[in-house]
Amino acid sequence: MINNWRYLLFVLFFIINSKAFSQNLVVDITEGNVDPLPIALQKFVSDINSKDISDNIIRVISNDLRSTGLFAIVDPKAYIEEPKSPSVRPSFKNWDPLGVKALVTGSVNMNINGNVEVEFRLWDVVTEQDLTGLKLTVDSRYWRRISHIAADEIYKRLTGEEGYFDTRIVYISESGPLNARVKRLAIMDQDGHNHQYLTDGSYLVLTPRFSPTSQEVAYLAYYQDEPKVYVLNLETNKQELLGTFPGMTFAPRFSPDGKSIIMSLADQGLTDIFIMNLITQNVIQLTNSPSIDTSPTFSPDGQNIVFNSDRGGSQQLYTMNLDGSNQRRISFKKGRYATPVWSPRGDLIAFTKMHEGEFYIGVMRPDGSGERLISKGYLVEAPTWAPNGRVLVYFKQERSKADGTGGKVRLFRVDITGYNEREIITPSDASDPAWSPLIP
Repeated sequence: MINNWRYLLFVLFFIINSKAFSQNLVVDITEGNVDPLPIALQKFVSDINSKDISDNIIRVISNDLRSTGLFAIVDPKAYIEEPKSPSVRPSFKNWDPLGVKALVTGSVNMNINGNVEVEFRLWDVVTEQDLTGLKLTVDSRYWRRISHIAADEIYKRLTGEEGYFDTRIVYISESGPLNARVKRLAIMDQDGHNHQYLTDGSYLVLTPRFSPTSQEVAYLAYYQDEPKVYVLNLETNKQELLGTFPGMTFAPRFSPDGKSIIMSLADQGLTDIFIMNLITQNVIQLTNSPSIDTSPTFSPDGQNIVFNSDRGGSQQLYTMNLDGSNQRRISFKKGRYATPVWSPRGDLIAFTKMHEGEFYIGVMRPDGSGERLISKGYLVEAPTWAPNGRVLVYFKQERSKADGTGGKVRLFRVDITGYNEREIITPSDASDPAWSPLIP
């Protein structure tokens, strides 16, 4: 059963903006291999009933920030100053010798209703100014989510970009021998915690897609040997059949407003792209060529579509207007291109590339310029964007052995600069990830 986030009770929530904005303490995330910003997360002041929660919150915030590769968490063993309430100014002279540039202080207390009151503040050690803060009261069961929200606020204040820690990733969990795989729909927090299975493995599921406007997931299921598309509401755990689509090999993707889906359908040896209005169920065909046109994805403004097609003799990337007009090729380097996905920022398109026996994850601008390959392997596929457009998740599969063993499949994440690639730990093999928007 999916946790119902509507039960997350925010009694008090506010952001404290700096009275004197610091122009110096900013992490430039446009550079590739940046020197991580030294940041200290002091132990939060807490009462005896909330000590464990306090320690856990610090740990999750630290892990979130460290995972970006942009922040270096200064070893707590080196801290000189005793923990203080976030309302008390730190003694900055105790932090500067440690090389600390940013400092986080906070408190966690249990109230009479059994909820926890969490407060933190971010300080600029160089200018001795408070930069931002957060205060809230919440059900103690949701301490992990509160940690992600706090990390998002710190990330946003220090980078100028929206955070992505308070999100989830849905994916296909794989188990069993390679010739008889059991594939289940699964979901987890973006850091791999709070893992849950959404289907029981009794039927094949593929290619989950998150709605950009709601906590809903569309996926393709082969039930009784027929390709059916289901939409699962993660808040209510209610599943609805969207339709049966013979010839479909990938689940459809949502439009940015969540009111339409775009999909490819095969019929009599031809594969074309169609768009469906989810309210009226009206379907419009966008391509009509003697080729395979597939893997369509909307631009974030909903006015353009990127897809791959073999109409030129090999798989390449193409863009077109929402109505199917102005179809033009954008990939021209050596190799075959597939599974394009438009960044939520609109500035890049991620893709899979196959060249000389290797698979790559790459990015390019919407006009095809600036192509960069940021990950490679025996099989690397299915890129999906963090909601801020700065990080990608995808899966890698190892080469299988002659006896049919091996072939391990795992999820990885990487910054769009190509640095800081990390595996996301899952209970079993994992493929076809899809990243959620920020949880409302």
